[in-house]
Parts: sequence; structure tokens; C-alpha cells
Amino acid sequence: MRAVVIHKAKDLRVEEYQVDELGPGQVRIKMEAGGVCGSDLHYFNHGGFGTVRLREPMVLGHEVSGRIEALGEGVENLEIGELVSVSPSRPCGGCGYCEQGLPNHCENMRFYGSAMPFPHIQGAFREVLVANASQCVKADGLTAGEAAMAEPLSVCLHAVRRAGEMLGKRVLITGCGPIGLLTILVARRAGATEIVATDLSENALTYAKAAGADRVINVLEEPDALSEYEAGKGTFDVMFEASGANVALNAAILTMRPRGIVMQLGMGGDMTVPMQQVTVKELDLRGCFRFHEEFHTAVALMQKGLIDVKPLITHTMALEDALAAFEIANDRSQAIKAQISFS
Repeated sequence: MRAVVIHKAKDLRVEEYQVDELGPGQVRIKMEAGGVCGSDLHYFNHGGFGTVRLREPMVLGHEVSGRIEALGEGVENLEIGELVSVSPSRPCGGCGYCEQGLPNHCENMRFYGSAMPFPHIQGAFREVLVANASQCVKADGLTAGEAAMAEPLSVCLHAVRRAGEMLGKRVLITGCGPIGLLTILVARRAGATEIVATDLSENALTYAKAAGADRVINVLEEPDALSEYEAGKGTFDVMFEASGANVALNAAILTMRPRGIVMQLGMGGDMTVPMQQVTVKELDLRGCFRFHEEFHTAVALMQKGLIDVKPLITHTMALEDALAAFEIANDRSQAIKAQISFS
């Protein structure tokens, strides 16, 4: 079979790769769709992010769906031919954090397409994937592309859950890539009264408006537009920082009301924080890393039509055109979510 393998920055190849053997409690899946994520782009553009660096060739990809083509011994709740969303989250279940109910912080996490450990955890951008049955969520009623969006939607569900009560809140979202846009959808579904979204790309802001933002601000064209929200010690109850840009975080903190919540999603490397503002406003600064149990909820919300991700899938390209898919995903003036079709 073929897989999408990153060797070093800008060295992405579609090459032959082995199919893992099917074991008890596992399923073999013929992959159908895979979305190019921001972390995939970090590996493609820079060979990693922060201190995480590629040290060996690695199959990329963790936003995937496919159809089951074989069942391992003991698998009873899935059927051959079913479309499934595949969660990349594979905690060990036995470490201290798993036992504390924090599986996203598992000390032995095997998360598809991650260079954090060595040897690296190989990803899911391949024609055939052997996965644990427990990773698979039935996605009947969805397209393969929608089913592959369960992973980024889960990230945003986890972020909004971490932020707490959303009913009646005034929300600022900085960065309108796929994560920022999905956060708009989730925050609105959770009851946010007002949502303001910022970005540098007019294309991204067009999608933010369509996703339900009450106001969008191009901070490249209107660098001082957020200043009106600084009045009276600040305006916003909750901020979701989804750009990973230090300048966005610092500017947004000035708009937060006392005891507001700053939720950091974007991962662009280390950032400096205006701690004096955090202190005098008594802000809660919170991180958000991956997800776990939210995955089933993400699929269910899409199946029930409560979250519509279809408008965010802007490009779908064949496996042999994987390099072009990554290049278009890099172009924020055109793409929101670029996906690879394996079928």
C-alpha cells in the first residue's frame, strides 16, 4: 500500500509502506479521507514545532475516516463495510494520568503522526490502517470528509469544555483557521451570546462570518480595531487563542474583563504573556491539549446536524497529489481544510 511520509522539512513523499497485521480487538480499515492539520503543516514546513523535531521518516496524518474491511478476533460491535471516524487518541489506560481520568495526558500516548516520542508514532495517512476497535466510531449518515473532521471538532469541544460555562458569554476568537472556525460553531452551540473573530486573512474571516461570528476583524487592515473592547477594564468573558501568534495573545488580553478566561489552543512555539495584565485582571490562563472522550460527541453532533463542517472542507485531492494538498493547505487565501482522498 501507499502512505504519505515526511522525511524532513519540504520533503514529503507518497511511497510504499507495510500493512500491519490484524490482531485481536482490532479492525483493518480501507482509508477514505484524511485532513491536513496544522501540526502536519508544521512538520512539512519546518520539520517540527518548538522542541519537537523529526528524527526519522514519519507517516503523517491523524484526521481520518475509512470503511472497515476486516475484523479481528473478539470484535463484535462493528461490521465490515461500515464508515467509521478513527480517533488518533490511543492512551495506555494504565499510567497515573489515565487512572486520574486525564487520558489526553497519558505518559505513553500513541497519537498518530507524532514526533514527540522516539521512535515516532506513525500516522494514519495510508491506504490501509489497522486500528483498535475502540478507536472507531460509526459515522453512518456522514460523508467520509465529514467523518474525518471529528478529530479537529473534538479539539474544539475539549477547549470549550475547559473554558466552562458559555451561556450568555461574550467571546473573542483569535485565528480563523479550521480550529478557530470550529470553535465558533461549538461556542455558539454552547450558548455564547456574542462572538468576535480576528485574523489576518480576508478569506478566513469570510468563513468566520458564515460560521456565525457576530463581527470579524482583519487585524492586518485594522490593527487598532480591538482597542474599543479595552474600555471599562475589558469586554470579553472568554478568549480562545487559536493562531499561536504571540502578538494576537498579547493584544487580546487587553480586551479581557476582570476574571475572564484565556484559553490557549494555537501551538506555534513558546509565547510571552503580559503577566501584569493577567495579575491585575485576575485572569485565568488555561491550556488546551488534544482531547479524548469528546470524540464520540463530535461524531454525534455532526450526525444530528447540530454542527455542520461541510462548508469548511474547501479542497479534496487524490493521494498521489498529496504534496499539492499540503501546498494548498499552506495558502490561507484559498484553503480552510484541505483533505486527501484515499479511495
